[in-house]
Amino acid sequence: MPVHIVDHPLVHDALATLRDASTAPELFRRMAVRISLLLTAEATRDVPSTPVRVDTPLGPAPGRRVQGGVVVVPVLRAGLGMLDAVLELIPSARVGHIGLQRDEMTAVASKYYSKLPGDLTDSFVLMIDPMLATGGSAVAALDLLRRAGARDVRMICIVSAPEGIALVERHHPDTLIYTPAVDQGLNGHKFIVPGLGDFGDRLYGTF
Repeated sequence: MPVHIVDHPLVHDALATLRDASTAPELFRRMAVRISLLLTAEATRDVPSTPVRVDTPLGPAPGRRVQGGVVVVPVLRAGLGMLDAVLELIPSARVGHIGLQRDEMTAVASKYYSKLPGDLTDSFVLMIDPMLATGGSAVAALDLLRRAGARDVRMICIVSAPEGIALVERHHPDTLIYTPAVDQGLNGHKFIVPGLGDFGDRLYGTF
């Protein structure tokens, strides 16, 4: 199965605050950063690294450094709320952006912006999008990444729906999904239930 359920207690503590309807935008943003840090650490357990030797104040010591070639791609706009956390952990990562607009009536995603680094063939790609609902936006973004040459793609989501996971599995079965929660499903407006509402609106206070 390409879905990795992240069950760390600190992840779920942050998620509870994000779900709470009374959480103000400023606290929501802090919890979004906290949970993104933890999810990124989990999704990068096998990020390529090379052995090195460094000199401590008392002598040489072996170590490992992350190789170049990590690319992080937020799906706009909500994915931007996770970007700083990923870059805090991997400051050398290159950054791409994918902008998708979902039609509220049909739930079909259309691209309005895409800017990706050059050749992604040998890159370790982290696609970040907090909500995996219908899966339409995820599949459209993954299509763009695959056409750009990406082969090793991890998707990090804060809340997921079974419908979205199923669609990603059908179109991109080799994409690994890291999420702490797979909720009940989607309502008639294609929102995740119980979910946490519209992530972008809660993040930026645009209710």
